Amino acid sequence: MVARAYTVAFEGVEARMVEVQCAISAGLPAFTIVGLPDKAVSEARERVRAALTAMSIALPSKRITVNLSPADLPKEGSHFDLPIALALLAALEIIPADTVESTVALGELSLDGRLIAVIGALPAAMAAAEEGRTLLCPRACGAEAAWVGATQVIAAASLSEVIRHYTGQAPLAPAQPGEVTTDPGGRDLRDVKGQERAKRALEIAAAGRHHLLMTGPPGSGKSMLAARLPGILPPLSAQEALETSMIHSLSGLLDDGGISRTRPFREPHHTASMAAIVGGGRGAKPGEISLAHNGVLFLDEFPEFPRAVLETLRQPIETGEVVVARANAHIRYPCRFLLVAAANPCKCGYLSDPARACARVPHCGEEYMGRISGPLMDRIDLRIEVPPVAFTDLDLPASGDDSATVATRVARARATQDARFAAVPAARVNADAEGALLEQVASPDAEGRALLTRVAERFGLTARGYHRVLRVARTIADLAGEATVQSPHVAEAISYRLTIGPKGT
Repeated sequence: MVARAYTVAFEGVEARMVEVQCAISAGLPAFTIVGLPDKAVSEARERVRAALTAMSIALPSKRITVNLSPADLPKEGSHFDLPIALALLAALEIIPADTVESTVALGELSLDGRLIAVIGALPAAMAAAEEGRTLLCPRACGAEAAWVGATQVIAAASLSEVIRHYTGQAPLAPAQPGEVTTDPGGRDLRDVKGQERAKRALEIAAAGRHHLLMTGPPGSGKSMLAARLPGILPPLSAQEALETSMIHSLSGLLDDGGISRTRPFREPHHTASMAAIVGGGRGAKPGEISLAHNGVLFLDEFPEFPRAVLETLRQPIETGEVVVARANAHIRYPCRFLLVAAANPCKCGYLSDPARACARVPHCGEEYMGRISGPLMDRIDLRIEVPPVAFTDLDLPASGDDSATVATRVARARATQDARFAAVPAARVNADAEGALLEQVASPDAEGRALLTRVAERFGLTARGYHRVLRVARTIADLAGEATVQSPHVAEAISYRLTIGPKGT
C-alpha cells in the first residue's frame, strides 16, 4: 500500500505542489527519503521517528520508503516534516488515508512531537486554495495562512493534536486571520525645518511612485525627509497587502500572523552585497528590492554602494520584477518599489562651502557623483538639491503642511490614478504608464508640448527622459486636480529633471 500526503516546494513566491508518497514493504528495516531532498529534508526521518516514539508509536521492522514527487524538483526546508509524518501515519492506517490526501501540510516537528512554525504559510495557503484542498500547518502559522480566505486552514500545536483531529476524537476549529496592523508613524514632515522644495518633491514622488535623488551636504535633512515618506503614502490595498505579505512570509518577516497595511520601508546599509539587495544566496531568497515591493527602498550614501550593485537596479526599476538566476534556480520576484536615494555632493560632503571643502574641488564632486552611471541616473525622475539649514533656523516655527495634510492630497491623486488605470492591469500609478497609454493620459496642451520640445532639444533629453518628464507632469496635474497636463505642470517637472545629473539625461 502507498499512502499519499501533499505539501509544497517554493520557487520564489510560487508554491509548487509536491506529492509525498510513503510505502511500507518487506525487507531489512530502513527509513529512506528520496526525491532530491536537501540536508534538512533528509534529516526529517530522525525528527519523525523521535516524534512518533514520544507518542508511543513504534515503526514496524520493515522497509519504509518516502518519495517526494516530482523527483527532479529540489526539496528544501524543514516544512516537509509534517507531510512525511502524515503519509507515514496513513500508511500505518493510524489516520484515514483519504482525509490526508485532501490536505496540503507543512510544518517542522520537534523531537517531542510539537509543531514548529515555518516560513511560507501564506503562499502555501494560496496553492492549497488553487488545488481545492485544506491547509494543515503549525498553530503559529495559522493566523497568517488564514488570510487567503479561499481555503480552510487547520492549525495544530502538535502531532498528537493532528492525529486526534483526523480520527475525529478532538476536531480542531479552523484558524482565523491575524490582526491588520498599521504603523502609527509619529514622524511628521513638519519636524523638518525649511526644505520646502524637497518636501514638494517628496509629495510628488509619493503620489506617482517616482524615483527621487536628494543631494546635499551632511546634516541637511536628507535622511529625515526619507524617513517621513511612509507617513504620506496611502495604505496598501488588499491586493497589494497580499502580494507584499507573500514575499515577507517567505522571509519570515510576518509577526504573529498579522498582515500590515503600511507600505514597506527598507533601508539597507551601503555595504550590503548584491545578493542582499537583488536576491540570491542559499535558496535564491528575495532581496531588499523585493522586500520593498509596493513600498520604499531608501539607499542612503548612494554613491558608496558598489558599482555592480547599483547597476543591477537598472532593469528592476524598468520592469518591476527581478529574475534571480543561479546554477540550480531561476526565480522571479516582483519589485515595484519607490527608490529614494540620498548622496553627499562629494567625498568630503562640502563641495559648495569654500571654507570647508577639500583641496580637490570641483574634481572630487565630479568623480564622486560619477559613480552613478548615466543610464541609472536617467531612470531617476526627480533630482533635487537639499541645501544646508543654518542652526539659527532650527528655532523658527515649523513651516509647511503636516504629514496628514500631505497624505490627503497624495491619497486623492492616487485615487485619480486608480480610476484612470482601472482597465489596465499592468499600470497602477503614473510611473507605470508607457507608450500609447502615456501619450493618451499625459499628453500636455500645446504650450506645454512646445516647452518640453524646446527643453528636450536644448538639453538633449533621451527618449526615456522625455517620457519620464511627462509622467511627473501628469502626477503634478493630478495633485492640482487638473484633468489636462498644462505648461506649469511641465515646467515644474522639467525643473526636477535638470537639477542634478550629467547633460543629456
